[in-house]
Amino acid sequence: MGQYIGIDLHKAKSFVTRLNGRGRVLEQVELPHANGALQQYLERIPPDTRIAVEATGNWMWLYELIEDRQPDLVLAHPLKTKAIASARIKTDKIDATMLAHLLRADLVPAAYIPPRAVRDTREILRYRASLVRLRVQVKNKIAAILGKTGTRPPTKTAFGVKSRRFLATVPVRPCYRVALDGYLRCLTQLTEEIQQVTQTITAQAAADPQAQLLCTMPGIGAYSALLILSEMGDVHRFPDSRHLCSYAGLVPSVHASGGKTRLGRLTRQGSSWLRWILTELSVHAISGAPQFRQLYDRVAKKHGRNVGRVAVARAMLKTIYAMLTKQEAFRPIVQGTTGQRPGVMAG
Repeated sequence: MGQYIGIDLHKAKSFVTRLNGRGRVLEQVELPHANGALQQYLERIPPDTRIAVEATGNWMWLYELIEDRQPDLVLAHPLKTKAIASARIKTDKIDATMLAHLLRADLVPAAYIPPRAVRDTREILRYRASLVRLRVQVKNKIAAILGKTGTRPPTKTAFGVKSRRFLATVPVRPCYRVALDGYLRCLTQLTEEIQQVTQTITAQAAADPQAQLLCTMPGIGAYSALLILSEMGDVHRFPDSRHLCSYAGLVPSVHASGGKTRLGRLTRQGSSWLRWILTELSVHAISGAPQFRQLYDRVAKKHGRNVGRVAVARAMLKTIYAMLTKQEAFRPIVQGTTGQRPGVMAG
């Protein structure tokens, strides 16, 4: 009879509860991470032991510590786990014990753990996204200095080659010159880093047939194709496109009471990265594909432009699901020529 372990994972230490097959507590111990105590403990447990841990920010470290030796780790969905095992008193000991008992009863709402190759791709893509955000912050800092000094760049593109030369020599007080020169150096370094990681992403997308398939949709490039694939994981784990849209948080919340059903705002649960990239790409899809333009015009006229973009993002994801499951490239559809609703690829 196997054993069950619940781990309340923190940055510096973890609390572990181990149960036998009948639910009896065999051990409860707090283990620090610094001296390798947790790793040594996990190396000593029987190979048929099942482990549960909540999907906190550092779960990947623990999983990669044991995935080659004990791949049967259940990653518990934090929100759903709390809904099942809510408690007024919360301690590390209680959390670890509750996880172990839920695992033994097979009641842990498990989160998806992608393969290591997919996790590695995610890290590269998110690294690039973080660099782009840092560059935007630096540009905003430079714009703030220009506002303080009343300086106007010579071109509309404030950070083009000509404008950067101007910013490097424009006469400002010494305090502003120190900051301006520093931010310009940061901007140059960040741009170079973004270019390097973009080359890596482009090469990886060129070698991935699934990414090339997604690139046939208007607006999707190497970065966005890999991001969609890595956030989605194995498309066949979704029984249909509606489940995929729900995973991306692109479906409305439902409030049903007294025989009446009301649709609310987006759930915004699931992959925030997938929801973000599709919303960003919707602008390009609207201008590049007739079915998305028709859908946007119809929804935006009634509910507004933002709702129209969300509708297009959802339709894009449904089309992507069809493309990947059928292994077919994107085909523009003009309303009235196929008998299909706008936004759905012809089968």
